[in-house]
Amino acid sequence: MVTSEDLSNDDLDVEVADDDLVVRATIDRPEDRNALNGNVIDGLSAVLDFADDGPARVVVIRGAEGTFCAGGDIKSMASAVGQGSQAYREGFAGMKQLIEKAVDTAALTVAAVEGYCLAGGMGLAAACDVIVASEEATFGTPEVDIGIFPAQALVPIMRTVNEKQALKYLFTGEHFDAGTAHDIGFTTDLVAPEEFDDELDSLVDDLATPSSFMIEIGKESFYNQREMGFSESLDYMREMVTMLAMSDDAEEGFNSFLTGEEPDWKGRPDEDGEDDADATDDE
Repeated sequence: MVTSEDLSNDDLDVEVADDDLVVRATIDRPEDRNALNGNVIDGLSAVLDFADDGPARVVVIRGAEGTFCAGGDIKSMASAVGQGSQAYREGFAGMKQLIEKAVDTAALTVAAVEGYCLAGGMGLAAACDVIVASEEATFGTPEVDIGIFPAQALVPIMRTVNEKQALKYLFTGEHFDAGTAHDIGFTTDLVAPEEFDDELDSLVDDLATPSSFMIEIGKESFYNQREMGFSESLDYMREMVTMLAMSDDAEEGFNSFLTGEEPDWKGRPDEDGEDDADATDDE
């Protein structure tokens, strides 16, 4: 059994709830404004794999000591200077994989943003399904200051925001406040700093309530259909909702609605066709 200690490392603190439904990963490099080094990227990737393979419904990503993430570790990137193009490709590969995993994992991902959310940190937040931000958070893509375009961060960011309102920030590198981030469509919720933890916990509780299988299929459906044409997406979604309606969890949901009882979700089916709850009971 994988534990919180197994998933944690020197730069990432991970807590897994007793029921395994919620995983909280905290980037713990406050002296470097929680910049993304290899330890953090590999650790977050392992957390998302863990969530994808188990019953987790929500993964929360935040930064230690009131800062979310100031972007990639410049010292690590600078070490590739003079090493040729392949060194850079290999160095940037981890971020690509992390962004993909945040979208692809079966659990809902929540970015809990306080303080600075810059560059690759903004890309990481944008890759998450939900972004809860403190009203005092600061955003931006300042890679331009060192002659780099925020290329990888751009991909999830520009699928999140209103395009023309956000495009200038990619080229100016200027910081902007949480109100502006919300206005351009980047954040899900803005929360007063003194209420941040309580509001975050309340939201996580709400997100962790539905069926794990519904979360997995619903999330997969959302990201797949947005790349389709209108008619194609309607056909695709008909098939996906049909699959959900035939699931054990949908049967449980229908019965619970009719009886007025709380549903007892079975969880995501495993590779052998059993659901997570049954598999656990047999161990």
